[in-house]
Amino acid sequence: MEYRRLGKSGLQLSLVSFGSWVSFKNQIDDKIADELMGIAYDNGINYFDNAEAYANGESEKMMGRVLKMKNWDRSSFTVSSKVFFGIHGKDNKPNQKGLSRKHVIEACHEALQRLQVDYLDLYFCHRPDKNTPIDETVWAMNTLIQQGKILYWGTSEWSGVEIMEAHRVAQEFKLIGPTMEQPQYNLFERKKVESEYLRIYETVGLGTTIWSPLASGLLTGKYNDGIPEGSRLALEEMSWLKDKVMADDKIKKIKQLSALSKELGVTTASLSIAWCIKNPYVTTAILGATKKAQLTDNLKSIDVMEKLTPEVLEKIENIMQTIPVKPEF
Repeated sequence: MEYRRLGKSGLQLSLVSFGSWVSFKNQIDDKIADELMGIAYDNGINYFDNAEAYANGESEKMMGRVLKMKNWDRSSFTVSSKVFFGIHGKDNKPNQKGLSRKHVIEACHEALQRLQVDYLDLYFCHRPDKNTPIDETVWAMNTLIQQGKILYWGTSEWSGVEIMEAHRVAQEFKLIGPTMEQPQYNLFERKKVESEYLRIYETVGLGTTIWSPLASGLLTGKYNDGIPEGSRLALEEMSWLKDKVMADDKIKKIKQLSALSKELGVTTASLSIAWCIKNPYVTTAILGATKKAQLTDNLKSIDVMEKLTPEVLEKIENIMQTIPVKPEF
C-alpha cells in the first residue's frame, strides 16, 4: 500500500480507503461489513469514511460495531464523519442540520457515540451552509480540535472561494483552517480537482479524500447493458441518481473504455480508479465495495497505475473528452 500526506499536514492516508455511503445498512449487513473492513485493513487501508446522514446514522452504528469487534490499535487507523444533513432527513428540526455551532458540536458528539470512538480523525462539513457565517463554523471546528474530539477538519463539495474564506477567517483569528476537501472526482467529474482547487494546493495546501471515483459504479462497466439487480442504481432510494448517471453518451464512452481495459488485461473499474489516484493531488480515493471480489479487484488499481503510460493516458483522454479548462494565473 502507498500512503500520501493529507495536504500539508503530517497525517498519512492510504492511497485507497474504504467508505460506507449507500452500502452500509442498505446493501450489506454487519457480517459482510466486518469481512470487507477486515480485507481493507489487512491490505494496508488505514482510512474508513462515514457521515451522519448515511442511512440516517445507521451506517455509523454499523461501522462502530465492526470497529469495536475488530479491536484494532486505535493509532493504526483513521475514521471520519461529516456534518450538515442531520440524521432525520425531511423531519430534521431547524437546529438538527446545517453548520451552526450547535449542530456541528452536537453532531460530533453523536457521531462519536455511534462510531464508538473517543475522537474523530477527520471531520467534514458535508456541504456549505448558506445560512451560517463561515466564521461561526470555523470557530466551532477549532473548539472541537482544542477539546481533542477531532484531529483535522475539512469540507466536502465546497467551492474554492468558500474554502479560502474559511482559511481567511482562520488566519485572522489564529484558528486552525480546513486541512482537506472531499470532492467527487472521476473520469466524468473533474473541474474542482483539476481546475478550481489548483491554486489552493500550492498556497494553504489541500488534501483530497475522493468520493465516487467510479461515478456511482458507472465506470465499472456493469451498467453497459442496463441496470443489474442488486446494484446501487437498482435501489429505490437511489432513483434520483439513475437519470443523471445512465446517459447514452456516457455509456458509449464506458464501452470504449472497457475495450481499452481489456487490451491492458485489467478491469474497467481498476483502470478508472488507477486513473484517479494517478493524480498527485489525490490523497486517497474512497472505495465503496459490497463484495469481496469487488474490493479485491479495486485494490489492484494501485498496481494498475504502472500501466498508465503517457500513451495509455492519451487514449483515455481521447475516449472521454472531459479535460476541464484550467485557470490562467
